[in-house]
Parts: sequence; structure tokens; C-alpha cells
Amino acid sequence: MLIGGSDHNVDKKGRVFIPARFKADFGENMVICACVFGNKCLWGFTEEGFERFCNKLNKFSYDQTQEMYRVLSDGAAFADFDASGRVLIPSELRSFADIESSVHIVGMKNYIEIWSSELWEETKSKVDMSSFAPMVKEMNFSFGD
Repeated sequence: MLIGGSDHNVDKKGRVFIPARFKADFGENMVICACVFGNKCLWGFTEEGFERFCNKLNKFSYDQTQEMYRVLSDGAAFADFDASGRVLIPSELRSFADIESSVHIVGMKNYIEIWSSELWEETKSKVDMSSFAPMVKEMNFSFGD
């Protein structure tokens, strides 16, 4: 399971270190693509995870999904891990997510998000933790379960 967050530098070639705890889930490579939910971040999927996501689009009509799939697929790239555990993020994806010198990587259970450090801090500062309370209450969550 991909959980936790960490900060990393981007080298001059656009390579980013992916933490070993995440790399184990990915294997030899990962698929990197633009987030299509309105955030200026990147998603990192296993090949199977990316395929599952794309297959879920099939429940919608082609008219509903063609633009999203076109943008998603056009910007997607296979990123192979080098011997140091880094992946190359293509320049067009770095540009999309405003990634320059540093990133924050967040594990999202079955994929990762890659944020520019600046956008991550800005986004995180706007989160109102108390807004989660109704959802937790509706889950009937208990530490005893």
C-alpha cells in the first residue's frame, strides 16, 4: 500500500528519486500522467493501475470521455527506475505541474501524487481538517473496531 509523504529534489535532467517504500509496489517502472481531477499535480501508477483507471472510463460513453482520455494518454509516459531509484519526469509533465527544483510525493493507497513543493504547501495550507469530521462520523469510525 502506498502511504506517506516525502520531499525530493529534481535534478537538472528532470529526474526524481522515488522512495524505496513506493518503488517496491511499482516494480521496474511506473506510468506518470497529469492529474485529471483539476489539481496541478502528477499521478504515478503501476502499469496495471493505469490500465484499471482507463478501463473504468469505458463505463462512460466515448463522447463523455474522449477529451479526458486524449489528454491523459497524450501526456502519459512510462518512467523506468534507474539504478539510484530515480525516474525521469518528462518536461511537458513538469511544466503542467509547475515542477521545477523540488517535489512532494504523496502515497494515495494505490497510486502516488507528485506535487511541486510550492503547490503542495499552498494546497495543504488551505485544508480545513474539521471539514472531515462529518465523513468520519458517517463512517461510524471507532478506534475499538
